[in-house]
Amino acid sequence: MGAFDELGRIAPLPIWNGIVARIVSGERLTLAVVELDPDAVAAEHAHENEQLGIVLEGSMSFRVGDEKRELGPGETWTIPSGTPHEAIAGPEGAVAIDVFAPPRDDWSALEPLPLRAPRWP
Repeated sequence: MGAFDELGRIAPLPIWNGIVARIVSGERLTLAVVELDPDAVAAEHAHENEQLGIVLEGSMSFRVGDEKRELGPGETWTIPSGTPHEAIAGPEGAVAIDVFAPPRDDWSALEPLPLRAPRWP
């Protein structure tokens, strides 16, 4: 892979039921454009990766540790390594960007889905 790519040429990975991510990984981090179907659930989980994110479109109910928020476009989150968190997409679904450090090496085992047009931009 070269230094540049286009989101529409990156195959989506099935992360959760109704949630896919198109990822770009470097040596020290992973950037993911995440598409959530309406009411899709990312059940409570935790991982070694620090995670930062922002909602681009739609809405999400998000819990990080004991803190819960309803998030819309332009709202962000910070999840320290090892912190339990969960998210539920709103009735219209959502598109978000997540950044993980270190890279999400566990996602390399996922079988990419066929190419399709991204929901964003």
